[in-house]
Amino acid sequence: MGNSLDYRESILVHEPRTYNRGKCPHGNTNMTDKIASAYSAHFQTILTQTESALTATGHQACVIAAGSAHGMFLDDMDYPFKTNPHFQRWIPVSDAAHSALVIEIGKTPRLLHYRPDDYWHKAPEAPTGFWVDHFDIVSISDLDNMRDALPAGAAGAALIAEKDDQFKDWGLGVQNPEGLLNQLHFHRAWKTDYEIACMEVATVKGVKAHRAALNAYKQGASEYEIHQAYLLAAGHVEPELPYGNIIAYGENAAVLHYTHLPRQRPKSLALSFLIDAGATHNGYASDITRTYTAHDGEFAEMIEAMDSAQRRLCETIKPGVNFADLHLQAHAEVATMLNQFKIVKCSADAALESGITRTFLPHGLGHLLGLQVHDMGGLQAVPEGGMIERPEGHPYLRLTRTLEAGWVTTVEPGLYFIPSLLEKLAKTPAGSDVNWDKVESLKPFGGIRIEDNVLVTENGQRNLTREEEARTA
Repeated sequence: MGNSLDYRESILVHEPRTYNRGKCPHGNTNMTDKIASAYSAHFQTILTQTESALTATGHQACVIAAGSAHGMFLDDMDYPFKTNPHFQRWIPVSDAAHSALVIEIGKTPRLLHYRPDDYWHKAPEAPTGFWVDHFDIVSISDLDNMRDALPAGAAGAALIAEKDDQFKDWGLGVQNPEGLLNQLHFHRAWKTDYEIACMEVATVKGVKAHRAALNAYKQGASEYEIHQAYLLAAGHVEPELPYGNIIAYGENAAVLHYTHLPRQRPKSLALSFLIDAGATHNGYASDITRTYTAHDGEFAEMIEAMDSAQRRLCETIKPGVNFADLHLQAHAEVATMLNQFKIVKCSADAALESGITRTFLPHGLGHLLGLQVHDMGGLQAVPEGGMIERPEGHPYLRLTRTLEAGWVTTVEPGLYFIPSLLEKLAKTPAGSDVNWDKVESLKPFGGIRIEDNVLVTENGQRNLTREEEARTA
């Protein structure tokens, strides 16, 4: 275990080969050019979708607000700004607070771009790049003038935005109409080539950062130091992450959304290391999880078994697969592991039938991925709304639709030793089938989760995460 200087040097010296200077991860094509060239078709797709949704729900126009910067209580600072995903699907910038997009059927979309004359903070850059020619852009320096910049046809338009006093005098119609949002959310499952390219770049950043995090673990870094190494390798500041990094040593891996990040280094190399962390590009996310141990033994074998199971689940993905069925298949894989490693005394089938697996895998197998880590519409039955119910006893599954080409989903089975859930299981009749001595021996490792991002193709799938790992191996 090196000292702090050794640790920092190791990040710089052993950083893996990576995406650089706009190079596409799948060849010599410049990825920046690929994204730019794909945007026009993307724009036309979402314009058609939005106009169709407006027509279907009886609206002539909608106003999509980027969102507002929110002040902290009893302070003069703002919370980190997050862009409305409906806005960012059109506009690939992340610093457009208080701006708004106006969509009128049959007309060029109008961007009301807020650029305050502010000497306290750096104003957003004037819009430039591959996307600007698709919009009528109006630059506004005073929020009081935003309403006056609305086109006449936007009066009474549906408003897609968070609750904010900014809009109270704009003369707009209903806010966040359910029917319109249902239409837009349902169709966001299908990713355009532009969106897929953005997610490929987010994957490049995420894989690079995961490698830096693993290297830091091997150097004996603290959870906090691993987090910092991850940010450096991804080229992100914290607000640019798609979600708070989950960096967990040992028993902390049993906390599914663990984000504590102690500064203290472990006295010896941690028994296990689980990292669930992603990256973003133009607002689109990657979401990757890996589990490691530097120690030989049974837990290392369990990680290998979970990796094999996870790969099998990924390879099952293709159009027509019902994701709820795939989730149940993941529980069958976990049941096999429980039996294989003698965590249960019963058969795998019995562990599945009695519900024991739900203690060891309490979350869903995966979710739609895109502008949001948990992209909207995963449970939606049809464009008009409605819900496809989750399988009984599986309340946290976020995707129950049947997969189609062009979707991106996560696949993230896990097996955990969560004290509160184990205590409940011990009080049930099924608890008698658990080898509690084995459970106690494994609790210090916390748990295992392995997660990839998988694109559904016409004939099967592309595992975006594994592709990038192999490319930079």
